[in-house]
Amino acid sequence: MEAYEQQRFWQACGLLPKALRTAALSLPPPEQALVEELRLRTGLPLTLTMPEGERTVAGTEVTPGDLEQVLNTVTEYSRYTASESLRQGYLTAEGGFRVGVCGSVVLEGGAVAAIKELSSLNIRIPRERPGISLPILPLICREGTREVVSTLILGAPGGGKTTFLRDMVRSLSDRRGVRVALVDERGEIAAMHRCRPQLQVGAHTDVMDACPKAIAIPALLRAMNPEVIAVDEVAVAEDVAAMERSAHAGTALLATVHGSSVAELRRKRLFAALLDTGVFSQAVCIRREGRRRLYEVERLC
Repeated sequence: MEAYEQQRFWQACGLLPKALRTAALSLPPPEQALVEELRLRTGLPLTLTMPEGERTVAGTEVTPGDLEQVLNTVTEYSRYTASESLRQGYLTAEGGFRVGVCGSVVLEGGAVAAIKELSSLNIRIPRERPGISLPILPLICREGTREVVSTLILGAPGGGKTTFLRDMVRSLSDRRGVRVALVDERGEIAAMHRCRPQLQVGAHTDVMDACPKAIAIPALLRAMNPEVIAVDEVAVAEDVAAMERSAHAGTALLATVHGSSVAELRRKRLFAALLDTGVFSQAVCIRREGRRRLYEVERLC
């Protein structure tokens, strides 16, 4: 597994200009496996996000030209074809690497028309964890059937919710033959690039990419006849309303939310409203213990 972790780091470094790439790759191999993000800020050193926080790469200074070069590499020198995604503040590179973009925003009619004069980039390094959902899989399907129990997945930011959701979608799709409709609003689950998922989400999974959940969920219900709809990062009331309507249509749901416990969710108005709908029967609570992640199932109703 450590070799895979390092390989993903090397692949991410391949998006950097040569000088920054060489400096980043000087990190000791065991630590390369722990890097979660590469952060480039104009006029400042390259930093690497580690479990304990950001670490500065000595002897580096990011220039505006470095940022431009990264975007050219990611878009294969075709910014126009990536303009819609860029307006949303991110790009997806081959291999599933999500590049967050900051700079001066150009507004037209109250909407983002473009981002110019780039100031910083954040290259996230997604890593798959095949099989992490398998101990929980029997609890996701009703005994002896393919029928999925609607389940919330909750944990702290950076706690592994998206990674767990991705593997659960893949497991349901590949092992149980369940039709899953995946709403990948921010391009972090399947990481679509040139119409293909860069990360494994299963052979029976249909992906709606870069679309708000409140729009994607009813569209998928109308068009794709899913048995399960999976979404990441429920954050607004419109998401909750759309999920409630899909549940009434007989479709099961998998969704991630920020929260350390069900009790914490009940203290937040939006999530308390979500729990009160009765849509979700159980929650998978993810907590970190050192470098290990533990998964516990809690009944909601």
